[in-house]
Amino acid sequence: MVLPLRLLLATLLVALALGAPSEQGLIFNLDIGELCLQSAQCKSGCCQRDTGLSLARCSPKAAETQDCSRKSLYGVYYKCPCEAGLSCNAEWSIGGSITNTDYGVCYDKNDPTTLR
Repeated sequence: MVLPLRLLLATLLVALALGAPSEQGLIFNLDIGELCLQSAQCKSGCCQRDTGLSLARCSPKAAETQDCSRKSLYGVYYKCPCEAGLSCNAEWSIGGSITNTDYGVCYDKNDPTTLR
């Protein structure tokens, strides 16, 4: 009796996962401001929190001249990475990599007038 119930539950989960994609998700495809655990869940690609004890929310990526973080393995940022086409001029350090605190400012690497 337990096996058929598990099989039914698994089938329902697969059907929901493969069903028509919706604009808003419960786990993935989250909008800005929604709670998240990883940046992969967010449409914007950035799951950001203010402090180590605060809840993380989906946030927009950093624009030119805004504070930024380098890409992180953790998937949760104190400062979001830069938008596509921009680079973050953050210095790299072992401590900053571990604590996700290597901050910088976004700049356009193709713009000769920006300082690096």
